[in-house]
Amino acid sequence: MTKLLDVRDLQTHFLTRDGVAKAVDGVSFSLDKGQILGLVGESGSGKSVTGFSILGLVDPPGRVTGGQIVFDGDDLVAGGEPMLRHLRGKRIAMIFQDPMMTLNPVLRIDTQMVETVRAHEKVSRAEALRRSREALVQVGISSPDERLQSYPHQFSGGMRQRVAIAIALLHKPDLIIADEPTTALDVTIQAQILSEVQELCVKSGTALIWITHDLAVVSSLADRLAVMYAGRIIEEGPTAEVIANPRHPYTRGLIDSVPQGKRHGAMLTQIKGMTPSLLNLPQGCKFAPRCPRADDACLVEPSLAPAGADRSVRCVHPHDEPPGKVLAP
Repeated sequence: MTKLLDVRDLQTHFLTRDGVAKAVDGVSFSLDKGQILGLVGESGSGKSVTGFSILGLVDPPGRVTGGQIVFDGDDLVAGGEPMLRHLRGKRIAMIFQDPMMTLNPVLRIDTQMVETVRAHEKVSRAEALRRSREALVQVGISSPDERLQSYPHQFSGGMRQRVAIAIALLHKPDLIIADEPTTALDVTIQAQILSEVQELCVKSGTALIWITHDLAVVSSLADRLAVMYAGRIIEEGPTAEVIANPRHPYTRGLIDSVPQGKRHGAMLTQIKGMTPSLLNLPQGCKFAPRCPRADDACLVEPSLAPAGADRSVRCVHPHDEPPGKVLAP
């Protein structure tokens, strides 16, 4: 069966005065229709740049320097801007972490949503308004007719994010790339958005890449999980299996650092050190300077190797035993 999205050895580099920063360095993954992939990792791991690369939204001095991004049989890297312009918003939508990257501050919400609909479909303004109203209701915005007449500055940050999510849902796209879209939302609305997104994926076959640092959220949302570190995927597999038995020490550290189950006042578990500079990466395994299991064997860069059925890990000394910690949303 043909994959909806097949990313092969993607490389996105930033050419700076101080050197080449390999923000995405040989990332590969695929998505079927209706499948949800969680892309997790610390800030600076390359998650967002991976999402921007798929849609051709990487600004200079960054650029895709290698690899393929095959969407429904078409290579987006080879097709360039003309192909991407046709797909953006209609077949591939992106929800940004900052809603003001989506919303124009000087245009009313109805103008922006109607233009989004009519940019890809020849429908009347009345039909475009109807769909816009339905999309606002879908993301939990009350009094949609009143809200459509408002400007972005009249909304709270959380409300603006909901509008941005509604715009992404307007065309029921084949693929949505969501870059931490619920960070500014309260828990109740977050749960509602997650439920709506899951329902959309089931009913319409929309595939979803959910970029986040929140393992608790993605554990209940994603079918598969890909953990990124220093521009590379270091572990991938079915979400339930990765959460229950993380093989890579970095994945284990992320799960152990979740405060769930800690008694009040107890010290939180941390991953020592900081993410390395992309301009000065360590030799061999990029996580080795922070890893409690590192030794001289880690001075050679490990490859992403099979680690059981439908799983892979980039580590010389992977964990074999489960941590005994259950992660819940």
